[in-house]
Amino acid sequence: MRIRVVFGLKNKGACVPFHHQHLLYELLMRLLPPTYNLHTYSFSGLKGQTQTTQRGLHFYSSKVTWVISSVSKTFLKQLVTAIFQQKEICIGELLLKPEYIEKEILPELGSKTQFLCISPIVLANPNKNSFYAKHFVAPTTSLFSDLIYEATLSRMEASRLYSAEEIKDFSKFQIVPDNEYLERIKNNDKKFARIYTLQESGIRYEIRGYTFPFTLYAHPKVQNFVLACGLGSYTYKGYGMLDLADHSQTQRFILPHWEMIDEELELIKVNGKSEM
Repeated sequence: MRIRVVFGLKNKGACVPFHHQHLLYELLMRLLPPTYNLHTYSFSGLKGQTQTTQRGLHFYSSKVTWVISSVSKTFLKQLVTAIFQQKEICIGELLLKPEYIEKEILPELGSKTQFLCISPIVLANPNKNSFYAKHFVAPTTSLFSDLIYEATLSRMEASRLYSAEEIKDFSKFQIVPDNEYLERIKNNDKKFARIYTLQESGIRYEIRGYTFPFTLYAHPKVQNFVLACGLGSYTYKGYGMLDLADHSQTQRFILPHWEMIDEELELIKVNGKSEM
């Protein structure tokens, strides 16, 4: 399930760092108890009308959007409830007021899917593979696919959503980048792979993130997992969130004041209060 939290921006022109995923992760940790499986959700950076300066991204739109996805409806339910209990949320310099949420209806995927990157893909956890976590790997190589496969499969196993027999069926996995896009980026002297920094357990790491469109050949359950929970490593910190290249497959609608979001018919009120 995927939702878009829409905030009103109270101080137009305010700024956040270019890559502000760590601020959003810190917000998640403040709002939710530390009991969730870190491998079952993903989220984007903040979206809106922005201008770039040396300080970062300055937001000038009246609305700011945050996309959050998870295979757990309970996770989204508790997160939305916690967000709308806040009169105001501060992210960087932005003063945001929660206004409403949109729900996206995503299709069931087959064995071939064209994806876009909403946030950078990280190949490896530096605790497990410090070299390839930072070293550039060409997306056209089999090594790139192999590293992403290893990171994604380990997360699928850790999610405890799949049996050992199912995991064995997930061996087919190949990423084919959009070479026309990569060539265009190269000709325009732009980058699709950059170094980012993150902190974990008090240690600062440098990691490389990749952002480009690609086609994934994999088992349908793998396709649906990465669309909901992200691709690669550090998805729980806001890396590796994907979107479908063909947006016609996605339906989006604003939730009413009361919305049933799980099978037990528990209700969320999105105007600032919740009721169980």
